[in-house]
Amino acid sequence: MKKAMLFIVIFASLYIASGMSSVGAEEPDSPTAVISNHHAALRNFTAGAVTQGELDQILAAGVRAPSAGNRQPWHFTVVRNPALANQIVSNMPDGNILIVISASGDGKTNGREILDCALATQSIYLAAQALGLGSRIYTGPMDTINQRFKADLGLPNGYGAVSLVRIGRVLPGIDAVSAASSRKSLDSIVNYK
Repeated sequence: MKKAMLFIVIFASLYIASGMSSVGAEEPDSPTAVISNHHAALRNFTAGAVTQGELDQILAAGVRAPSAGNRQPWHFTVVRNPALANQIVSNMPDGNILIVISASGDGKTNGREILDCALATQSIYLAAQALGLGSRIYTGPMDTINQRFKADLGLPNGYGAVSLVRIGRVLPGIDAVSAASSRKSLDSIVNYK
């Protein structure tokens, strides 16, 4: 069941990214509706380990993300060390992890590499939620990571962090729709020609 849900989430995110779906036109039980209505960047993380099996599935989703010319410019660094993780993102409960997505260019990558890494980041983010975990994307700490933590994280030579995803257990009973921040209306951000 979890593998089927992971496949649906990844397929639907690629489907949406390709522009083949109509905004707001999805059926209530469609893969598009599952993604648009049941994920949120939650803040209610709790203690509890992310298993190696879950992590393997999440990382596999990142590896399968699309990239320009199939260059796959990313490198993934899994941060399980609580002391190091808390220096990057505060208030990390036991068992939560960070996945740092980096690309060649010491963080000064071109737009194509940034977009490729963003697609891998989103795939990781959605895969974690498909497994029932909480996930949250961060881009704010990248300068700090690139200036202070590259050696501690073991980023490859010539690579720089472009994003990270926090993954962990979340408090039970959290509703993704009501827990999410408000969103702009489609009418305010979409135009048709």
